[in-house]
Amino acid sequence: MAGQKARAASGRAKTGGTATRPGSGNSGRTGSRPAQQGRPAQQGRPAQQGRPGAQVRVADSPAAGPAAVRFTAPAWVRWTALGLSLAGLGVSIYLTIAHYTTTSILACSSKGYVDCAKVTTSAQSMVFGVLPVAVLGLAFYVFMAAVNSPWGWRLRIPLVWWARIGSAVVGIGFVLYLLYAEIIQIGNICLWCTSVHVITFLLFVLLVFTATLSGGAAARDAR
Repeated sequence: MAGQKARAASGRAKTGGTATRPGSGNSGRTGSRPAQQGRPAQQGRPAQQGRPGAQVRVADSPAAGPAAVRFTAPAWVRWTALGLSLAGLGVSIYLTIAHYTTTSILACSSKGYVDCAKVTTSAQSMVFGVLPVAVLGLAFYVFMAAVNSPWGWRLRIPLVWWARIGSAVVGIGFVLYLLYAEIIQIGNICLWCTSVHVITFLLFVLLVFTATLSGGAAARDAR
């Protein structure tokens, strides 16, 4: 018995006076924690797909619809379209007042080829004999002033976009008819009417040019 105690004391002396417990985790420690092997390294979290409740903004989605909806017209196009619309609206109001009051307020010559009174009182100045052309032009430019306003350009609804382009196409078609009526049927022209025709033509060219820009943007997005 005494011999066993002596041998145990001798073993503690050789190990620095400390006994190592089995399973204590201190054996083989070198002062630094060994790297854990077998555990995969964490990488960046993958994007969550199909996340419940996630919302995708329609304007940013590639499948949101025609590129024209996402296209933003340059500032000079928007302000020029608004200026032309307001100018056409002003002349249309003036012609409507003259139609329902007297043509004598029209500052226009009544001699020679230019005769505003003769044009604005002719049978061709009424659509189907019921609706005055001046009122039709007034309604057209009220709509164009609305869709070409800053509020109208901010709307990305496809219906508004196509209504703007479609109205310009219909407007220039009606202008061609009125030019035929003045030159061929009546034989005179009205300077105020001609100014509306010129404004409508410029607005048509501007909006078609804008549609071309939007088509180019759509082609770039499709690449």
